[in-house]
Amino acid sequence: MEAEKIKKEKKASEIQSDHKKNNDSNETIDLNNKISELKKEVDHWKNAYYKVYADIDNLRKSIEKDHYEFIKYRAEGFIAKILSVLDGFSLALNGEVKSEEVKNYLTGFKYIHSNLLKILKDEGVEEIIPKIGDIYNEKNMEVVETIYQDGEPNRILKVNLNGYMLKDRLIRPAIVLVSTNKKKETSDNEKNQKEKNREDKK
Repeated sequence: MEAEKIKKEKKASEIQSDHKKNNDSNETIDLNNKISELKKEVDHWKNAYYKVYADIDNLRKSIEKDHYEFIKYRAEGFIAKILSVLDGFSLALNGEVKSEEVKNYLTGFKYIHSNLLKILKDEGVEEIIPKIGDIYNEKNMEVVETIYQDGEPNRILKVNLNGYMLKDRLIRPAIVLVSTNKKKETSDNEKNQKEKNREDKK
């Protein structure tokens, strides 16, 4: 009887031990699952952090670039507004003058004009002044008319307006007339119109 009691107690102890092992095993699985979930969450937030950090860094660089561009070209709007004044000076100073009185006035205008250009140069403005006979440069010139001429094409025949650069940015191209060695072809419509005009006159 005593032996049976010991046997029962031993069996109960084993059951308890097994139950405890099962509980411990379940708890371990639960803990491992939680650890795995927490690792995933940490990875998610780590990736989100790096993404936001990269976005903020890109935004910072973009703002710095915009600020640098603004500082570099801050005078652009002002210069664009005074182009007509500079054109007026060029027109007045390059015209043919016979009167001594007007020549005296022009001396003062030249002084004002050169001072204005010096101030603009200090701000990074360069005047584009093509010379007659120079080769046309599409980067800083604009053709308003081509005139047929024997010889080399794309030569500057006349400068209507000087151009202006602000540092490495073109504010306005020089407006020029350029030579061409190709005769203007008359279109079919123009030919038909000329023939019709001739017939009408008869």
